[in-house]
Amino acid sequence: MSAMWRPRIKFEHRPVKYDDGLVRIGGNTPGITRGLRDPDGSVWMLLALLDGSRTVGQIADELVHRFPARSPREVKKAVDRLNTAGHLEDASEVELSGSERERYSRSRAFWRSVDRTPGRRGWDAQLRLRQARVVIVGVGGAGGAAARLLTMSGVGQLHCVDADVVELSNLNRQGLFTEQDLGRPKVKAALEQLRQHNSHVELTGSREHIVGPDQLRALAVTCDVLLMAADQPSTGEIRSWTNQACHATGTAWVHSGYDGPRISIGIFRPGSGPCYDCARAAEQHRRNVVSPRTAWAPGDSMTREHAATASSASVAGDLAAHAVERLIIGTSGLAVNQEYGLNLATLGGYDTLRLEQPWPDCPTCRHEGHG
Repeated sequence: MSAMWRPRIKFEHRPVKYDDGLVRIGGNTPGITRGLRDPDGSVWMLLALLDGSRTVGQIADELVHRFPARSPREVKKAVDRLNTAGHLEDASEVELSGSERERYSRSRAFWRSVDRTPGRRGWDAQLRLRQARVVIVGVGGAGGAAARLLTMSGVGQLHCVDADVVELSNLNRQGLFTEQDLGRPKVKAALEQLRQHNSHVELTGSREHIVGPDQLRALAVTCDVLLMAADQPSTGEIRSWTNQACHATGTAWVHSGYDGPRISIGIFRPGSGPCYDCARAAEQHRRNVVSPRTAWAPGDSMTREHAATASSASVAGDLAAHAVERLIIGTSGLAVNQEYGLNLATLGGYDTLRLEQPWPDCPTCRHEGHG
């Protein structure tokens, strides 16, 4: 960090002092909060000095003046430990308009609480979102919800891709559309709704069918994160195409979907571990070595509807939008290159396939090393 940075305790991490000499910092969130022993009161004084008005050198001088037993080196190490733990931010100003500060003040509070990257300024997360470019393929249930949330969150550019028109059966779960949109292209109707949420976001769209990885590669090269929320021609195939395209371009990507009460999202950063096709290859291998299965095939009189509600579609989109934002901002503590599952029937998680190493026979990344 610069010698001139002015560290300040994040308000959401503000410390509490107990009578037994323990100081707790980091709020009440498990994994973030921590306890500090303070037998002589110097820790509490240090925390009081971390108000953003002083440089680290000035903090050390003032604390040593009040507690001569402490050395400037000890004080600077203590500040460094608090910074490394993610409890501090840089109080220097950043360039955001007054309206932006008002609009995103609650977002700032959230990211200050969650993001423990050392030395970040309070508005850094919002600045990263403002500079980001996101592509969403599929603006139905999950994709539409994610598009709305990312627009409200202030991403800089959002490009939506969908080939379909709005149908009556969409209206139980696809919240961007109304009865007045029936028969209209989803992209056109979605952009009209999204522009009403945030006029500062650059919103574009295209009406096209995705028929292979080349289209997705052309989209991936234009963005920082790609969200795949489409399920045609099939969920597995279009996600594999996305994996190939993003692996070739080095683009981070997320997939999101729902199958009845089962919600799943996948978060991938190419080149940093197993890819989506690694997981598919491993799952196919597992199926090949277990006993053969015979699926029940109902007669023609029974049709399989896509089991979904407004809630299930929205949850899938909400989680996807959060994952996209986490990739953009680069917060610590989020495991990537894996899938996450939520079971709405029990409101608990369910197991998804996670690999520790790339699959040796993966068709996408088997010839490349991983960091």
